[in-house]
Amino acid sequence: MTTRRPWVGRIAAPAVAAAALLTLAAPAEAATTATAPAAATAAAADVDYTTWQRDCQAVMDQALPYLKERIAAPRPGERQAIVLDIDNTALETDFGFSYPQPANKPVLEAARYAQDHGVAVFFVTARPGIIYSFTEYNLKHRGYRVSGLYVRGLIDLFRNVADYKTAQRADIESKGYTIIANIGNSATDLSGGHAERTFKLPDYDGQLS
Repeated sequence: MTTRRPWVGRIAAPAVAAAALLTLAAPAEAATTATAPAAATAAAADVDYTTWQRDCQAVMDQALPYLKERIAAPRPGERQAIVLDIDNTALETDFGFSYPQPANKPVLEAARYAQDHGVAVFFVTARPGIIYSFTEYNLKHRGYRVSGLYVRGLIDLFRNVADYKTAQRADIESKGYTIIANIGNSATDLSGGHAERTFKLPDYDGQLS
């Protein structure tokens, strides 16, 4: 069994190994959010990679059919977008050690479908701005088209994470986009509205970043 390793240092490139990335604790999610099965509430330390991928796939098996239906029925003049968290959502942060970090395959599949059908893909992360360029390179190298990448500036580091992420989604909307889906593994990724649907990947009681 391949168990997860500690998240600290997972960014992996020597130039960014010293950057301190903040770990988030996730409160309970909204009842309307699509989630992984109840079995996915086990402690992360007891979950191997295969289990995590199965639990992610269970969520994305709900998300992808919705995206296909919603993308096929745009409103007049609508510019569609999806928003993705990064750590243990778009990328496999807590499993394996490499840079660039691998894409989370079930999420990448949905993102590629959206990209191929003209939907913008935005990334909203609690990662600090100091590693913006490494993060952007990682995402692009693993197959994501980055319509926009939101990272935390100095002031944002002292801001409530949920409020920070909500504000970034509001900013995306202010640019004329309709956020048809918001996907993350923490309730702080998804709370606050500014998305038609939310999909929560497993974080195992806040044990994954």
